[in-house]
Amino acid sequence: MNTIIHEITRKITEETKKNLENVLYGSDKVSEYIENTQCMLNEIGVKLVKNLFDICEESILLSKERKKEWHIERRNMEKTYITIFGDVRYERTYYKNKKTGEYKYLSDDFLGIEVHERMDMMLQSQLVENAIDVSYSKSGKNTVPNQEFSDQTVMNTIRKLDEIENSIVEKTAPKKKAKNKSEVKILYVEADEDHVAMQDGTNKQMKLVYVHEGLKSEGRNRNALLNPVYFTGLYNNKSEQLWLEVADYIYKYYDTEKIEKVYLSGDGAGWIKEGLNWIDKSIYVLDRFHLSKHIRQATAHMPYTTPVMWNYINQGEKEWTNDLFEVILDCTKIKTKREAVIEARRYIMNNWEGIRNQYNQDYIGCSAEGHVSHILSDRLSSRPMGWSRTGADQMARLRVHRKNGGKVYDLMKLKKQEEAKESRIKKLDKRVVKKKLNVSTNETLDNLEILNIGKRSIISEFLKSIRGA
Repeated sequence: MNTIIHEITRKITEETKKNLENVLYGSDKVSEYIENTQCMLNEIGVKLVKNLFDICEESILLSKERKKEWHIERRNMEKTYITIFGDVRYERTYYKNKKTGEYKYLSDDFLGIEVHERMDMMLQSQLVENAIDVSYSKSGKNTVPNQEFSDQTVMNTIRKLDEIENSIVEKTAPKKKAKNKSEVKILYVEADEDHVAMQDGTNKQMKLVYVHEGLKSEGRNRNALLNPVYFTGLYNNKSEQLWLEVADYIYKYYDTEKIEKVYLSGDGAGWIKEGLNWIDKSIYVLDRFHLSKHIRQATAHMPYTTPVMWNYINQGEKEWTNDLFEVILDCTKIKTKREAVIEARRYIMNNWEGIRNQYNQDYIGCSAEGHVSHILSDRLSSRPMGWSRTGADQMARLRVHRKNGGKVYDLMKLKKQEEAKESRIKKLDKRVVKKKLNVSTNETLDNLEILNIGKRSIISEFLKSIRGA
């Protein structure tokens, strides 16, 4: 331990001095200084992790508990462990249990490294975090400098998170405690879907539902949702499970007795209206984006009728609106256009009550189309690609996980804890560990040249000038 501290302090001293001189008296700029410092810190990180492995390995080797239950099968077995700092090469001992005959690398087991695990969990989480925004290929190439991982490696890392399917909302969304339920009079639920291309040539609906408490101002002419929580998934094209999750969230984290209304907004799809059966006190509202779309569809070839239709709808004149559709149909001779007008009329008439609810004073509108585009489409359907069912579902849930404020690392850590088996070596011998760590760092730090500004050097003079300023 004493050796590694001396080595690290010497390296920090020499490298920092060199980097400062290159900037202050050379041609390097701040970017080169930052890059060189990062390289230095990565090298130090590798040394520190290697030192941890060595201490753990030797402590187990000398452990009395280990000697009672395990005997040495093979020594000096090499392994490379990939971390965010770089590759860490270390040696470990292979043991055999005296009673059961089980074989195990006890130091790896104690440190939580699985049998065939080659990559640290922090690095794995960064690969996944990057893959949430870019392709597997780009994530593998750009996550770690001078280190490249294959598409398959990135995909396999994501596949390890298959258990997030039914737990993602519970683990990421509410920061408030269920005991202290929020009290609101009006709650807003908005829903829409993205159409994701599958590898088999079909398309699947990726549904998105989010719950929020209204709008909050974030500057001039800009609003944001208040306490939004998002839900997504393929759900085998069935909406019951999705709405069950939404309803369960509302029940757990809101005082439902204080809720007077829940506005459920969407495009009129059957799976969205299904939410009315699951969410108490819910009122359906047709979002204005799809209303505008169908009005344009009906009147594009007769633009002078567009403001008339809007006027009838704004006034709530259902019969006048229907009569206007009849006039438009009488003047429309092209078969395909007539079919479009008929479809628009059916849509508007069937959603008339939802259209009228747009005009309630406490309704604030719907932004589902934009959220689907930003959260789902940007990664799942805006580029020409084909997804597997598992891949699309996981990617959508990961994007929502992050939108809800969650971190991939936390998901991985939780999953590893759930799968972890009880280690044979539960704790290390304190006397052995203490002996390894028994070193005074104060003496080492006192010998750092860069901190000893009493001596005359380029760096000391620079530090003195800063102190004087």
